[in-house]
Amino acid sequence: MVARERPYDERLTAPRSWWLIAALTGVAGALVMLPLGVLPMLGGLATAGVLAAVAVSSYGSARIRVLADSLVAGDARVPLSALGTAHVLDEEEAFAWRTHKADPRAHMLLRSYIRTAVRVEVTDPADPTPYIFLSTRTPQRLADALSPAAAEPRTARE
Repeated sequence: MVARERPYDERLTAPRSWWLIAALTGVAGALVMLPLGVLPMLGGLATAGVLAAVAVSSYGSARIRVLADSLVAGDARVPLSALGTAHVLDEEEAFAWRTHKADPRAHMLLRSYIRTAVRVEVTDPADPTPYIFLSTRTPQRLADALSPAAAEPRTARE
C-alpha cells in the first residue's frame, strides 16, 4: 500500500499593486537623479526599481508546503506528528487571531494582503509554541492536507 500524497504547495505572492509601487519607486529614483543628467537618471531608475522589486519579491516568496511527514511554512519545518487540529479561519476570525487573540509564543506566517488563514494546534509537549498561524488563500485545502485522514493509505479501489 502506498500512502497518499499531501499535495499542498502555496506561494504567498505579493499583490499586483505592490509591483506597481515598485515600478513607481524606480520612477522616483529617476526623478531624483534627473538634475544630474540622463545617465545618472537611468542609473537611478534601474537601481531604485531593482531594489524595490527585490524587496517585493523576497516578501512575496514565502511558501507553505505540506510534505509527506512535515509542514514547511516559511523557514519553519514542523513534523506532522507534532501538530493537532487545523482550524479554518474566515476573515473575521483571522483578524481576531492576528490581533487581540494572538499569543506571542505562536509561530505566525502573516501576510496582510491575505485575509483568510489556518490555525494549527501544536501538540508536542516539548515545544512551547501553542499554535501555528498561517495566512493562506485556500484555508480549507490546507486544513484538509494537514488532517490525519490525508495520510491514510489508499485502498485498491481508490
